[in-house]
Amino acid sequence: MASLMILIPVMVVLIGTAIAVASSAGKATLWNPGAHGFSEALYAFSSAGNNNGSAFAGLGANTPFYNTALGIAMLFARYWLAIPALAIAGSLAGKKKVPTSVGTLPTHTPLFIAWVIGVILIVGALSFIPALALGPIVEHLMVFAH
Repeated sequence: MASLMILIPVMVVLIGTAIAVASSAGKATLWNPGAHGFSEALYAFSSAGNNNGSAFAGLGANTPFYNTALGIAMLFARYWLAIPALAIAGSLAGKKKVPTSVGTLPTHTPLFIAWVIGVILIVGALSFIPALALGPIVEHLMVFAH
């Protein structure tokens, strides 16, 4: 269930972006071609699924396609997380309390904090670096190529 909570927003953002840049309705209002247009679609879906729902000025987001697609992204990426969260809560509520033993992982040590931060960075990198390499990173490199 925790994996679902991590993967649902990532999949919504990446699948929504893929549909937007592959469909004619999505490309119709991407005013900037190439890497910047991809960055605009990626940002719109990232923001809709995870933040406040904003978009770059170069994306004509007030169209039936983007209004519907970004609304669906908001619905799935924000509210469907409640299902696995409630499942985790129900699972934890039904467990008996086990006393601390030698095999218990201490959660107050610097090692545990380092592992949590490392896992977050690795999962985040594996989720979004391929998409960032197609859009913002390529765009940045193109600026310095001239």
